[in-house]
Amino acid sequence: MVVGELHSLPHLVELPARGVGADMIGRAGALLVDIAIDTTPRGYRIAARPGAVSRRARSFLGEDIDALEEAWERAGLRGGDRTLKVQAPGPVTLAAQLELASGHRAITDAGALRDVTASLAEGVALHRAEVARRLESPVVVQFDEPSLPAALAGRLTGVTALTPVHPVDDTMAVDLLDECVAAVGCEAAVHGCTADVPWEVLRRSKVHAIGIDPSVLDQSSLDGLAELVDSGRTVMLGIVPSAAPERTPSAEQLAEKAAALTDRLGFARAALAERVGVTPTCGLAGATIEWARAAIELTQKVADGLSADPRAI
Repeated sequence: MVVGELHSLPHLVELPARGVGADMIGRAGALLVDIAIDTTPRGYRIAARPGAVSRRARSFLGEDIDALEEAWERAGLRGGDRTLKVQAPGPVTLAAQLELASGHRAITDAGALRDVTASLAEGVALHRAEVARRLESPVVVQFDEPSLPAALAGRLTGVTALTPVHPVDDTMAVDLLDECVAAVGCEAAVHGCTADVPWEVLRRSKVHAIGIDPSVLDQSSLDGLAELVDSGRTVMLGIVPSAAPERTPSAEQLAEKAAALTDRLGFARAALAERVGVTPTCGLAGATIEWARAAIELTQKVADGLSADPRAI
C-alpha cells in the first residue's frame, strides 16, 4: 500500500515556520471552519476574525489543489483507483500548538479544545471531499500527532512555570480522535515519529492505521505495535528516508527491513501484503523535489514487491 502526498506541493510549505511543526500548524489554518489564525512570535494563535494569514493560507491551498488537479489529469489518473492521501495535524497536536488570545495553549481550555477539534474535523472532511470530487479518485486522510505523547504525559510547557499544562485524559484523547475519524468518512490514519507511541489510546480509538518510524522503537513498543496489528489495524512503516541519503537504499533492502520487523512481531509474511504499508519516515515536506519524486517511486516499488510475493522476501 502506498499513497500520494498532497503536503509536498510548493505553496503549502511557504507559510511561516516559527518553531517545530509550525509550518504544519500554519497549513491547518486553511482547513479550519469558523476559526481564524494569526502569527505570534512563538507560532500561531486563534484570531477573532480572518486576517492576512488565514487568507493567504486558503489562497495557497486553493492554488495547490488546482495544480494537483492539473497534474493528476496529465498523468491520466483521473477516475482511476490510485489512492491519494491528504493530511492535517491531529486534534491534540493542533490544540497543543495553537495559542489562545491569552497566550496559553488552546489545549488548556476544554471549550477551546472541543471547538478546535470540531472545526478541524469539519474542515478536513470538506477538504477530502473536494479533492476526491475534483480528482474523481479515492482519498484517505492522515492526522499527524507528534504532540500526542507529550500531551498525554503532561510534558507540554506552559507560558510560565506557574501555569503548567495538565495531561490530557486518555479517554478524552480517544474521543477527539474518533470525532475526526467519524467526520472524514473514509479510512483515516494517525502518524507519529516518536518512540513513545501511545499504543493503548490508538488501540481504543477508531483509527484504521498507524504510521510509525520503526527505527526508534524498543521492545516494549514492538509489543504495543503487535497488539495494534492483531486488532486488525494497518501499520504504515516509515522506512523510506524523508531526505536524500548519501546512498539510496534499494527496494529489495527496504522490503527486507519490513519483513524483518514483521518476523519480530511474530506475524506470517502474508501480513506484509495485508496489514503493512510503506511510507517515507516522517513525510516529505522538507525534501527536495528531486528526492520527493525518487522517494515516492521507491516507496511504490517496495509496496509492489511486498504485495506480489511477501513470502519470497
